[in-house]
This record gives sequence, structure tokens and C-alpha cells, in this order.
Amino acid sequence: MWISLLSAPPRQALRTLQVRSRYARHVTSVENTRIDLSSSFKAYDVRGIVGETITADIVEAVGAAFVDVLELGGQTVLVGGDMRPSSPEFCAAFARGATTRGADVKLLNLISTDELYFACGSLQAAGAMFTASHNPAEYNGIKMAKAGAIPVSSETGLVEIQHLSEKYLAEGIPGAGSTGSISEQDVLREYAEYLRSLVDLSGSRPLKIVVDAGNGMAGMTTPAVLGSQLLPALPFEIVPLYFELDGSFPNHPANPLEPANLRDLQAAVVAHGANIGLAFDGDADRCFVIDEKGTPVSPSAVTALVARREIARAKAGSATRAPELTPVIIHNLITSRAVPELVTADGGRPVRTRVGHSFIKAVMAQEAAVFGGEHSAHYYFRDFFNADTGMLAAMHVLAALGEQDGPLSELGREYEPYVSSGEINSRLADVPAAVARVRAAYERDGVTLDELDGLTFTADNGEWWFNLRASNTEPYLRLNAEAIDAATMISTRDDVLALVRQ
Repeated sequence: MWISLLSAPPRQALRTLQVRSRYARHVTSVENTRIDLSSSFKAYDVRGIVGETITADIVEAVGAAFVDVLELGGQTVLVGGDMRPSSPEFCAAFARGATTRGADVKLLNLISTDELYFACGSLQAAGAMFTASHNPAEYNGIKMAKAGAIPVSSETGLVEIQHLSEKYLAEGIPGAGSTGSISEQDVLREYAEYLRSLVDLSGSRPLKIVVDAGNGMAGMTTPAVLGSQLLPALPFEIVPLYFELDGSFPNHPANPLEPANLRDLQAAVVAHGANIGLAFDGDADRCFVIDEKGTPVSPSAVTALVARREIARAKAGSATRAPELTPVIIHNLITSRAVPELVTADGGRPVRTRVGHSFIKAVMAQEAAVFGGEHSAHYYFRDFFNADTGMLAAMHVLAALGEQDGPLSELGREYEPYVSSGEINSRLADVPAAVARVRAAYERDGVTLDELDGLTFTADNGEWWFNLRASNTEPYLRLNAEAIDAATMISTRDDVLALVRQ
């Protein structure tokens, strides 16, 4: 089904005319020749509405530009996609553009985003993943990586790819000296084997695990990694929720960050008497955890738990790595302050960063960090090419739970000593004015301010902190607050929101 789409002839002149006509509203008036793709090119990826801001014509131009900007002519480019209905067509279009400019394409077909990172790292090849992650069904997009799973962002080539794509849409894609080849490769088994080599789950006590794949790619990767579909069985009973791959998301949006999308999983964990619940987003690069009572375990707690395990692993060393005295752990500034406290207590060195995977991955490489975590449930591992993988994080949680007899609610308690507000968004007509009001109220004695990413105010007595960040793409102001107890958190949260929304 995937490969047959590649046989369509280019018909480049006709396609260019169609693009100019169909995207008239996206054309900037620079002698009527410049097509503007800025509505679909974001800071870290490409994302748009299928048939409007992202089409096969656009994708073909992006494939050609990807090869040219990253100088991949004569090299292998990996291309795969998730279960969205448009992904096969887009993979085919990207391959046409890439091979026109002389690259050899390996189609990985149906994959998760972290499968692409694994392939880019293990095969040392650049790649593109078609997914819109947790966005609704009408969206699709492209995540791109260089060889070694190094991300392509607006700071590392994405802007240049956008501009060259616009040029190719307007003028046509020129042929290279020779056209590249197209072949297929399945990396699912190798991906599963690699993850199992990093976390040994064979000695776990028996666990019942409910997994909500949200009709996304975890419906394919979970049986491969945690089940017996490709590898020997583990001591787990997996209760599947919504494992059917369906990019229309008939049951609920594949966005576990929204509490409403966890309700089915929470109910199923309790109903089945399960030890743990796992929820993945659409492209399966993020994982959220539910305890046996149906209560969410915060991503900060998961970050601290996995950090403790990776610190111990790094200190012990291995056949390929010498023991490390002070392993480095990355965390963004929104994670609980319990994370750096626990990292320090375990002999690691915490490094705080801005929010955003490109920042995390860059600092991971600079610091040779063993692990990094974000409040959004992205988890990064040095042994996974500094890339994020929800499945590997889930395996660490399962290992920690399975090597002791207590319930997850009890195990997680030590990793959540503070009370958090979660992220609260306020839609505002004047974001700078709201920030100014908060700054005027809290810039005072007894409060420390830093401006690493937005404004973070911390009480010098340690009772509370909060961060305000403006969205880069929407008129939102985002608040995260944390305190030593619920009453203090609620008071802090409500005081700040009153200033923000007045």
C-alpha cells in the first residue's frame, strides 16, 4: 500500500500551477512568485491541516529541500509515518522529492516517532517522520532529524528548508545528476530488542498493565516491546485499550496531557485491578503513568524516578562506559523542585534548562547527560541518542515497580513531596500587560526572580515558586505553580491568576 503510491509521474509543471492556484491565500506579494509556508513551519517541525496548509505538493518540495539543505545527495534518507490517513501519501511525496534530488530513500512505513529516532541513530542516517503527534485528525506534519537523531529545528536548518521549499513550489524541483533509489526496511524488531537491552524486565514480579494507545502508534509498539509479538514474553499481563491504529481517533484524542483523555484508562485500571496504567500520545513519543488507584503520577515524579535509576546505572558503569562520579541529569524549569533535590541527594548533578525539546537535546549533548525530563512527559536518554522515548521511560517505571512489592501509589510518594498546580493557560488580549502586573506585585524582598524562560518567582523561605511563560504561537500566558502544601499552592495560584486575568 505504501510503495505503490510512488509510481505516479511527477507532472511538475502542472503541479506547480495547481499549487499556485490552490494556495493563493498563502502567497506573499513579492512579484507574485513567493509562496509562504510559514503557517505550517513551526519552531521544531512542520504541522498543518491536511489539504490546506500541508499537501502532497508541499511535502514533495520539502523532501527535495531537506536533501539539499542537509547535503544528503547520494546518502540514505529514512521516511516513515504514523496511522493518520494522509501519512502514506505524504511519505510517498517526500520520497519523490528526496530521490529527485539524488538521495536514496528507505521507507520505514508505519512507525512511532521514537522508532524514527532509533533508526536515525542506529543506522546513522537522516530521516523524516509524518505525524501531528497529539493534534486532531485533520492535522499532519513532519518531524525531521539528522543522522544520529539530531533534531532539525528553526535553529538547525528548518528555516532554510522552508525557504527552499517555497522556491521549489514556485519554480519546480530541478533534477539531480542521478535519481535516487527507493527501498523498504522494517525496524520494529531491532527497536524492541534495543529497548529491552537497556532495561531488563525479565526478573520483574508479575504485573497487570493497562495500556491506552489512543488508536495511535503505541498500539503497534507496545505488543512488540512489552508483549510477546516479536520477542520472548515478559511477566506482564497487558490489558489493551484502543490498540486499533486509526488516525480518526474514534475513542478520544491521543493527547494524554488533557485530563479528560485519561478517564478511560483510569477507570480501566481500577476495574481490572491493574498495578499500573500507561497512556501514550498519537506518535507514541510521550508516556503518562496512572497508579493502581487510578491517580495520575506526575511527569516530574517519573523524571525523578527514572533519574535515580539512570544515576545508579551510570555510577556502576558498563562494558562500554567507565563509571561516572557525578552523572548529569537535565530538567526543564517547569518540573518539580523535587527533581533537582533528589538528583543531588543521589550524587548526580542537575542542570536546569528552558522548556522545549531542542533546548533539552542540545544541553543533553553539551553536558553528556545521562537523562533528561520535561513536565510534558518527554523523556530523553543518552543511550537513546539523546532523543525522547516514552516507551523507554515506561520500562524504567515498570522495572522500579516490578523489583519491589509495594503499590505504585506508595512508590511514587517519595517523588512527589510538593503540591503542583499543573499548567494553567490564560487567553489574554494583552499578555505583556499581565506579565507587568505580576512582576510589579512580586518583585520584592523575600522573593527571587530569574528570567531563564519567562519569569520564575521563588519565595526565599522555600514555601512556593511559580513560572509565567508567554506562548510563542498563541495569545496565552502559561502559569505553573508549586508549594510545600495544598493551601499554599492554591493561595499562590489564585493570587497570580487574579493579577493575570484582571
